[in-house]
Amino acid sequence: MSLWKDDSELFALARRELFTSVVGDVMDKLHLLHQFLPPAIRALREDMVLIGRAMPVLSIDVAQESIASATNKAMSKPFGLMLEALDDLRQNEIYVNTGAAPRNALWGEMMSTRALKLGATGAVLNGYSRDTRGILNLNFPTFSWGGYGQDAGPRCKVIDFRIPVEIGGVLIEPGDVLFGDIDGVCCIPQSAAVEVFTKAIEKARGEKLVKKALEEGSSAVEAFEKYGIM
Repeated sequence: MSLWKDDSELFALARRELFTSVVGDVMDKLHLLHQFLPPAIRALREDMVLIGRAMPVLSIDVAQESIASATNKAMSKPFGLMLEALDDLRQNEIYVNTGAAPRNALWGEMMSTRALKLGATGAVLNGYSRDTRGILNLNFPTFSWGGYGQDAGPRCKVIDFRIPVEIGGVLIEPGDVLFGDIDGVCCIPQSAAVEVFTKAIEKARGEKLVKKALEEGSSAVEAFEKYGIM
């Protein structure tokens, strides 16, 4: 019997009981060994927790804001398809942007405001975000390389979205679950999510027993022999 009936219940349960380390440990046991995004992608504030379904967005570098003669019509639009991608966000989804060089911000306060209105649960940027004070005031979970004010307008365009992307060797497909906290962001493949979260909850609850045993004077060897967890 499942511990949850839908995404909202799963994500609430994960926020209450889980952390990325235990989820990563479970994926290691399932031979999903390369699921953490690069450690440069960090929460804007240490207490931010991010969980939701990935909505991947692909960006490229450009040399000017509008290129009317381009074959790709998105090149003639400021930001390319960024606004369309933002408006396509759905309940419990996470905007995930990668592809462009880290020379400008990929996310900001106005985008966070729109994402909140649509019920999205966070943003993951393989690059910088900006308007940091505004995002922190909104308390919108944002994981990036940090704050950098330079605008995307003449430097970067979104060319597609809801397609598979790769960040640091981690494949992220639409609908995969992203989970982030102070220790980073991991990607849980959609096909393995039920097994991963079921086992992660079991492990997290077991770790509480181990911690109690250690606090009561058990040796690490004894605790591991009894619970199989450390």
